Amino acid sequence: MGDDEGIFSISENNLDSGMRGIPVGTCKTSYVDAIEGVHYVGYPVADLANLEEEDVIYLLFHKNLPTKKQSEDFRKELAHRGEEIPTGALRVLENLTPGSGHPMDWLSIGIMAMGAAETTGDVRVDSMNLIARMPELMARIFLLRGGHANRSTYPPTLRSRKTELGLVENFVHMLGLEGESAQIMNRVLRFFFILHMDHGGGNLSTFTGKAVSSGRATVYSAISSAMNALSGPLHGRANQACLEFVKRIGTADPEEIEKFVRSEMEAKRPIYGFGHGVLRAEDPRASLLIELGSEICPDDEYFQIVKTLREVVPPILKEYPKIKNPYPNVDLASGSLLHAVGFRKPHYYTTFFGWARVAGICAQIIDERNARDGRGVPIYRPKYIPKEQEFRRLG
Repeated sequence: MGDDEGIFSISENNLDSGMRGIPVGTCKTSYVDAIEGVHYVGYPVADLANLEEEDVIYLLFHKNLPTKKQSEDFRKELAHRGEEIPTGALRVLENLTPGSGHPMDWLSIGIMAMGAAETTGDVRVDSMNLIARMPELMARIFLLRGGHANRSTYPPTLRSRKTELGLVENFVHMLGLEGESAQIMNRVLRFFFILHMDHGGGNLSTFTGKAVSSGRATVYSAISSAMNALSGPLHGRANQACLEFVKRIGTADPEEIEKFVRSEMEAKRPIYGFGHGVLRAEDPRASLLIELGSEICPDDEYFQIVKTLREVVPPILKEYPKIKNPYPNVDLASGSLLHAVGFRKPHYYTTFFGWARVAGICAQIIDERNARDGRGVPIYRPKYIPKEQEFRRLG
């Protein structure tokens, strides 16, 4: 493609459309194929789902999977950086009222608090520090805000960090879980973490993070802004909304589910867990999560509803010509699995989504800062066409 070759023709219909589908840049970390789903640096996400989460982060940062030595060194670096949380950086969370706001508010505030305590200005260093410290931030949010039962004292006791365990394992350890329940939770969270780590460059949270970073804001400011974008009900809260939807259904009986879904469609209410802005087939991440659920919680009541929804809903949605993708997306099963392993409050689920997405957004910020021979991508400045502003004068 030549420098002056057109790749997209803008028409008036593209205005006020949320820039949907309009090319604005390039992405080296991931892309979404309409049929095959999410790929990380060329790898279908299914190929990566059972790897260690640190190795997938390495892939997004370096564009190759690590050798054994590179993997060991990368994990050691993250473990070391996770041990160096600035004293008092997260004390601000202890001063928030338990249960106040949404957990995503706490996540955004916590990230900004860490940035206020220590920002180096080096995008890789700050990115690695943030990624390494996310498990403790997450654990503090769950314990301080009330997302976990261990709250007999206030502030509740947080187990001492063990960063050598790995990112997910350290989080589960700090919550106080042990034995088989900890192992199952580790597996589900690692799976969730990898499947949600990146999703191209144009989704709202990633785009927001990169736009803020383009003004040379700190990594912490950019990622905090990305979490605020993710917190909206049209973006990152979909997994929360989907489990709440499943709870409303309350039965795995196919006939009852069909009646419920048809009544929701007639009332023009959304059918959560289905459809996607790019995909035109079942999201491979949904398939992977359902396979995992069939292994670890096959008899869970909410997972049973999810499996029935997967069979019942697509034929109903196909009856509506305007629906381009009637198939399950990643949110259909993710909430039921998180619930099955012990996270019983759906409004915390988006924090897991945000935690996972930190790595992908940081990797894209690093790529954009290094673009154009180190000059970086210019500050984002899309153009808006004036509308309903006829020339006027006073007097």
